[in-house]
Formats: sequence, C-alpha cells, structure tokens
Amino acid sequence: MKKKLLLVVGLIFLMTILAGCSEFNQPITSKSEGFWNEWIVYPLSQLIIKTAEFASGSYGISIIIVTILVRLVILPLMIKQTKNAKAMQAIQPKMKELQQKYSSKDQKTQQKLQEETMKLFQENKVNPLAGCFPLIVQMPILIGFYHAISRTREIASHDFLWFSLGEADPYYLLPIIAGITTFIQTKMTMAGTPANPQMQMMVWIMPIMILVFAINFPAALSLYWVVGNIFTIIQTYFIKGPEIKQAAQTSKAGGAKK
Repeated sequence: MKKKLLLVVGLIFLMTILAGCSEFNQPITSKSEGFWNEWIVYPLSQLIIKTAEFASGSYGISIIIVTILVRLVILPLMIKQTKNAKAMQAIQPKMKELQQKYSSKDQKTQQKLQEETMKLFQENKVNPLAGCFPLIVQMPILIGFYHAISRTREIASHDFLWFSLGEADPYYLLPIIAGITTFIQTKMTMAGTPANPQMQMMVWIMPIMILVFAINFPAALSLYWVVGNIFTIIQTYFIKGPEIKQAAQTSKAGGAKK
C-alpha cells in the first residue's frame, strides 16, 4: 500500500512538471492557452507584476512578497500534513506489533492484518491518505509559481540587490544560500523520524540538486528558493520545535560518546 501511494504521488508530481515543460521557454501572456497556463501560471504571473507595481517597480521585493503569500496559503495544508505524520509515527510501535502477530504471508492472515491496521487507524483518528493529499494540492501551486517566475519576461529585465533577476548570480551567493537553507530545511523536516539510509541520502542530495540548479538558472528562481526555504525553516521550527531540539540533543550525545 505504501509503495502504491508513493507511486501515485510520484506520477502526479511528474505530470504536474510535464504540464508546463513543453512551454517552459515561452512567455506567459493572456493569450496562452490550456488549463495550466490560464488557471495557474498566468494568474500567478499577474500577481507578481501587480505586486511589483505596489513595490515601487521592484520585482525582487515582489517575488519575496508573493513567495510568502503562496507559502501562507498552503500553510494549513503543511500543518495538517505534519500533524498526520506525527500521528502515524506515534502508532508505529503498535503497527509493528500487528505485523509480527500476523507475520504469515497467507491470504487470510494478511487480510486480518489489514483489518486490524485499519481498526488501529480509526481508533487513533489517523488517515493514511491524509499525508498525501496536502502534497498533491500544493505541488501544482509551487511548480506553477516556479513557471510564472521563469516565463514572466518583465522579471528578466530588472535588477535586485547585486544581481540581475534574469541571469544567474555572478558571485554564486544565492545558490550557496539556497543550498544551505535546503539542507537545514530537509534536516529539520526529518527530525524525529526513524533514520534510514534513503532519508540520510535525501539530506545531501536535495541541497546539492538545488545548488546546481541555482548556479545555472536565473537569480529570480534562486531568490524564490531562498525565501521559500527560510519560510519553511521558520514554519517547521514552530511546528516541530520539541522534536528538533530532541534530535539535536541526541546528535550531541552521540558525538560526545564518540
């Protein structure tokens, strides 16, 4: 069941990306056709442009403001996802007990295991699908915003701080900050969850990927990643504060023993 859920989420994520990839280098305008363009990318592009008008023409400040607005919109989904993940983690010991009790692979035993597992979910008010729904909803929004920045030509002709929004950061400062904040965000998000090799790899793979992309992509996208990461770091700290502190103490204790 877990593998099927991951497969479904993966396919939706891939379809969302491919929905805009064919027009990635084409400017977004009111004449752009298709559901993806008309209902997601163009409205977000217009929001960036209108916000820039209120921000004295600064598209850099506009990207910061709109990034925070978008994150605030999906914040309830993120909180719900985190709470459900905590609830799932809390019943893991009981789930392992059930798996040991019904370890036989025959159909009757496996059916009984599924029944007992569903009963456990109901008793603890846990929905195994609830963790996927927020991800499915927020991905089109985040990727749509990414496309809106890339395809809004007004952004490319403006500067912000030391860099041009339409070109890669010449000093690599934004890519480095994007990589570091991605590492911190990933580390904090995984705090309190059982460690495994795959998750440990993700802690390093994601920051490296973002760093490489940020070096080659326009600085406007790097700015979006940095602001989004900082928002997520703050959000995760308030949602998972005790778990993060406990993980840090455990890490220090482990280091002291060595």
